[in-house]
Amino acid sequence: MRIAEIYCSIQGEGFLTGTESVFVRTAGCNLRCWFCDTHYASWHPEGEDLSVHTVLRRILAYDAEHVVITGGEPMLYAELIPLCAALNKRGYHITVETAGTLYLPLHCDLMSISPKLSNSAPRGTAHERWKRRHERARHAPDVVRRLIREHAYQVKFVVDDPHDLEEIDRYLDAMPEIERDWVMLMPQGTEVGRLNLTRNWLEPYCREHGFRFCARKHVEWFGLVRGT
Repeated sequence: MRIAEIYCSIQGEGFLTGTESVFVRTAGCNLRCWFCDTHYASWHPEGEDLSVHTVLRRILAYDAEHVVITGGEPMLYAELIPLCAALNKRGYHITVETAGTLYLPLHCDLMSISPKLSNSAPRGTAHERWKRRHERARHAPDVVRRLIREHAYQVKFVVDDPHDLEEIDRYLDAMPEIERDWVMLMPQGTEVGRLNLTRNWLEPYCREHGFRFCARKHVEWFGLVRGT
């Protein structure tokens, strides 16, 4: 499997915010969100091909008890199945972060699903081919249903402007299986100022409509820096 980076840091998003974790970032993605903040794992994938044994050995070098497998899109790699099995055998808590477009029969303790809204499509005429591929692939409700049926989960929507809220409501109306208590709305952005501007109106909206507000604490703590 192609790995962009493995490092130990603090989880900055979701239910486990503040938890020390080893992050395994796979390289490669079947989508091309315009706001992706890890181009080195999607638009321009970097990294090295590593065996499951090598990935596991590098994880074991850290003391953290939580492992976050992220990307890119980690569900591209069937090697996740034996990797997650090995981590589970050793007692790790495993989070898998995915866009919810691909399925693998793997073990994890928290499936973190981030369905991509229409606001995610690549912009500009230079990316028309990817825009078509992205639009075909980004919405896979049957995959999401299977993931939430088989795992403890959280669902995170990236919100860019207030118009996105109507699309989220339509999505959830069509997916009554998703418990609103497990739905998080997260501001789009990689700068604290931009995130705070969205937070000013999005956090009250979450309180009023039964959603959880999802901060991007790692941006506040470290900025947009690799290995954090």
